Amino acid sequence: MAFTRDGGRTNRVHVVSDVHGNARDLARAGEGADALLCLGDLVLFLDYHDHSRGIFPELFGEENAHRIVELRTERRFEEAREFGARLWAGLGTDRRTAIEEAVRRQYAELFAAFPVPTYATYGNVDMPPLWREYAGPGTTVLDGERVEIGGWTFGFVGGGLRTPMRTPYEIDDEEYAAKIEAVGEVDVLCTHIPPEVPELVYDTVARRFERGSRALLEAIRRTRPRYSLFGHVHQPLARRMRIGSTECVNVGHFAGSGTPWVLEW
Repeated sequence: MAFTRDGGRTNRVHVVSDVHGNARDLARAGEGADALLCLGDLVLFLDYHDHSRGIFPELFGEENAHRIVELRTERRFEEAREFGARLWAGLGTDRRTAIEEAVRRQYAELFAAFPVPTYATYGNVDMPPLWREYAGPGTTVLDGERVEIGGWTFGFVGGGLRTPMRTPYEIDDEEYAAKIEAVGEVDVLCTHIPPEVPELVYDTVARRFERGSRALLEAIRRTRPRYSLFGHVHQPLARRMRIGSTECVNVGHFAGSGTPWVLEW
């Protein structure tokens, strides 16, 4: 809790996205804040900078992880899928079971690290059905829903849109747009993916445009929230810009920075 010079209370929330297994820094991310907001992607399936980290190298080794990163970076998605299929076929166990067991291990550690209170939504690599099992009473999971914090209304929309990567929580454009519509007018619109603006969706290291949402962009223009907060693009061309009166902010790649973005009002 903080106070202004005239004695009035200042509200403060910390915002993270793209945690990707960084439980150590997540445990400290709420220090000094009234609440933590998490915009998804808790799971670390494959670290594109350190190919020894994540579920994929745990199962198949660093050399194979390096190869699949290479194929995906070159946008050779069909070759990447074929390569991955051969690896899974030789694993000797059911793919779904192996992934779920690894995700469960990560979720147990990550949800235990969440401070109280935490308000969270899903990223595109998350597995929403498992969140109900691991979210404690201090963690509120929201998707297409709103919550009031310190007199402001925050709306949350999780997941991503369909891509050739086929990550676990990708949905159709129509379903995503319906969730945006359900949130309605809010002070702060919290999503995992950004609005469909070239500068916000282009990743300068991966050298590709990630998928943003046109429905989100249209909602920002129509409802004019104070802030649009998101993650998903780890190294964006632009980390923030204004769309009309709305401040659009990529809150950062928390797995790499370990530092939350701060919002005060």
